[in-house]
Amino acid sequence: MANNEPDHIQVQHILIAFSGSLPGQPVKRSQEEARNLAYDLLKQAQEGADFDALVRKYTDDSPPGIYGMSNLGVAPARGEYPRNQMVAAFGNTGFPLEVGQIGIADYDPRTSPYGWHIVKRLK
Repeated sequence: MANNEPDHIQVQHILIAFSGSLPGQPVKRSQEEARNLAYDLLKQAQEGADFDALVRKYTDDSPPGIYGMSNLGVAPARGEYPRNQMVAAFGNTGFPLEVGQIGIADYDPRTSPYGWHIVKRLK
């Protein structure tokens, strides 16, 4: 793959949404509260907090929040999503990570419209 990204990855994520960003979900926090919470959780995770426990407690997605993805131009394996069928920031954050690393995709209406994604690469 170009830029040395792997063909396939598995990631776990915490989605931190804000009021109005997640259709059909009654999220009450403001955009600023969501940003602050996301960066607090990123710090906790990078300092060794149990990521799975953070997912179960905080995600606005469905726990466990684990997804397999195939990179651009790579056929998806069973149970994987093609990278270009996921929110752009999700793959843009997940593919450059090494296994065990944690990163964040900031809210952006074009690439991360649902809020902040704290992403841990599992495989």
